[in-house]
Amino acid sequence: MQRVAVLGASTDRSKFGNKAVRAFLQQGYSVFPVNPKAEFVEGIPAFPSVGELPDRPDVVSVYLPPPVLLGQLADIANVGCGELWLNPGTATPEVMRQAQSLGLKVVVDCSLLRIGVSPDEF
Repeated sequence: MQRVAVLGASTDRSKFGNKAVRAFLQQGYSVFPVNPKAEFVEGIPAFPSVGELPDRPDVVSVYLPPPVLLGQLADIANVGCGELWLNPGTATPEVMRQAQSLGLKVVVDCSLLRIGVSPDEF
């Protein structure tokens, strides 16, 4: 089972950070919601940061504004991941430069569509 960390996981079901948690679960992923303000997201324990995950994720899917993401990239690189998925609006030139300089394998795509789910389903 692939492990995915959803950075910017949300308790608000209308936000993509919540839709992603539900979509990954539906597709059989082991999901680690990352949200420093939530204890649970969709009934799953949430983690305050990537550095506190119990396992190295195969994928980190990002739903954070670029300025916030920039502060997280070093932690993502330290924890490691197979791929860093940057959802629409997150892949600014500065984010791309920093992610690549840290050796992260970046995929720029909508993670929901990438796993075969339409955002309209949620």
